[in-house]
Formats: sequence, C-alpha cells, structure tokens
Amino acid sequence: MQVHPNQLVPGCILLKEVEGKAKHPIILNHTVIEEKHIEVLQHFGVKVIEVSEKLTSGLTFQPKNIKQESMEETSPIEQDFITLYNDAVQRYKSMFRQWQSGAPININQLRKLMIPLFNCLEGMQLDLYLLDKYSTKEDYFYHHGISVALISAHLAKKIGYQKEWIQVGLAGILADCGMARLDNSILRKEGNLTLAEYDEVKKHATVSYRLVENIAALSKEVKLSILQHHERLDGSGYPLGVKEDKIHPFAKIIAISDTYHAMTCERCYRKKQSPFKVMEEMLISAYTKFDYVLLQTFAQTLLNYSIGTRVLLSNGKEAVIVFAKPETPIRPIIRLVDNDEVISLKEKPALFIEKIISK
Repeated sequence: MQVHPNQLVPGCILLKEVEGKAKHPIILNHTVIEEKHIEVLQHFGVKVIEVSEKLTSGLTFQPKNIKQESMEETSPIEQDFITLYNDAVQRYKSMFRQWQSGAPININQLRKLMIPLFNCLEGMQLDLYLLDKYSTKEDYFYHHGISVALISAHLAKKIGYQKEWIQVGLAGILADCGMARLDNSILRKEGNLTLAEYDEVKKHATVSYRLVENIAALSKEVKLSILQHHERLDGSGYPLGVKEDKIHPFAKIIAISDTYHAMTCERCYRKKQSPFKVMEEMLISAYTKFDYVLLQTFAQTLLNYSIGTRVLLSNGKEAVIVFAKPETPIRPIIRLVDNDEVISLKEKPALFIEKIISK
C-alpha cells in the first residue's frame, strides 16, 4: 500500500526502504514506524512510501485523511499570542516611561500585562527561543523585557518550578526596571558605551532591587534574583561579584534568558546572531558563567522548537534541521536542500548554522 507520510500511524510496517535524492537510505526496509520516523520523512520531503496493509498489532491499517490534517495548520492561539505579545511590548514601553518620570512600580498592573502571555505557555509550544524575530532596533529594550520574562517563566517551568514559574517570569521583566533611573541618553545611545557609561549601566541591578524592595506581593527570592541576574558562577559578574553557591537559582535562569535574547537580537550598535551560534558560545563558557545543567536543558528545548527549520549555513548553503541528539543539541543532523546530502554538524566543527530562514 502506497501512502503519504502524513497518513502514517505508529505501528505501520515499511515494505520498501526509503532513499533520499543522494540514494542514501533514510529508513530501512521492515522498519516499524514510530513518531520519530514520521517526523524524519516529513523533513526529508518524502511524498510516497510503501507500507503493509496490516499493523504490527495485526489490525488493518487505516490511513489518516490528509485533507483533515491540512486544515489544522496554523493555530488561532498562536495568532492570539503574537497580538498579545506586540500589545504587551507597547504597554510595557508606556509603563517604563512612567517609571522614568518617577512613578512607582504597580505590580498588579504588571501582572495583568504578563499573565495572558504566561497563560499561552500552558497550552501550546511557542517559538520562545526565536522571539528575536519580533524585536526591532528601535524598541529592542521593551521587546527584551517581555521576552526575558517569557523565556524565564518557560524555562523555570521546564525544570520543575510548578508554583514559582510565574514569579520567575515577573522577576525577568523587572530585572531591568532600574534602567528607568539611568540617564536616558545612555539608553538611547547607538554606539558602544564608554567605560564610564558602562559603569553606570552596571548600577541598574542594584537600582532595580531598590525599586522592588518594598513590594509585598513579590517574594524575597524574586527580589534577590533581580539583584543577582548579572552575577556569574566564577564571580566575574555584578553588582556583588558573588560566586555559584551564593547565586539564587532564579537568578541563574534569568541570567541565561537575558544573555541569550540580547545576543540574538539586532541592536543599534550590533547585528543579531544565530540562536544556534549564540547557544554554542554560551555552552562553551557554561562551567564558568552559567549553570551547565540549566543551560543544557535550555539548549535542548531550543532544538525541540527548531526541528524542521530551514536554515542558512556558514558556507552559504541552505539546509533543513532533521534531528538533534540530546547530548549535542546545538549541532544537529541537517539535510542540504540542493542535493539531499545528510550532514552531522557534530562532525563538521568549522560548519555551523548562520541564520534561520523560515520555520
């Protein structure tokens, strides 16, 4: 029986091996189909495969209806998220300007801003690690606040904070609230900061802590994480220069989210970098700067969201991400678009993903 990969179900039995354009076998004959095989076939763009009329259970195989599946492509919830996200950026921008004028932080107002976005994390998989595509040079700072909050909340929940994850998200958006007390010319500067200006920026962590210190609705753990979100495991961070055992776990989450989003976004004085290249750089310094286990979880989640993405490689060729092993999430297996050649980036250290073209 010949069917399209989208019609397969787990338990189908392959009767003829599947080859790519380069004549290399993708899946061997007599393979019992699992979800991972269906995913690989879809990524390789295979149109027809031959399977048995019987499943391994002995039941008759009933192919899925492709027409029904094709109607389930774009979730309305995802469109709602984009609308909520863009609205939140503009509302956060308005809040921040009020803080610049001396207004206190209204935590209830901030919760109302973020809770609808946090609720989106519950029921769907979002490209949170690709939020840079919504950011702009002009409004980078406000996109950054919203994105760090979302990524931090999601990562906190991913590692098991079933109750505190919203608090971690709120800490993420409040981490830079102290920037409102800096000279506006520093925030708006398009070129690199001078040493003196950078020293001023480094004060924002302490100022942020002072601005939230007396907010009863925030836990002491959240307040501490706001103070410590620029601390690093080796003591090279600021404002206190504390080391690994003195840094609160919430702060370690925000540190990763903050660094990652900042490096993947285009800014007035710096071009954006590929999420994969950024993550690889962060992993290299993981043992001295970031919590390694936390960062590894972060990296694996990034690739889970990015399988099937069309990418541009550092050699100028286009490829599709096919599979990523848990132990090497940033160097996945890819398929070249021009000749269907399959390459493991783990075996090609000089080659890396330069740019995400489309999801």
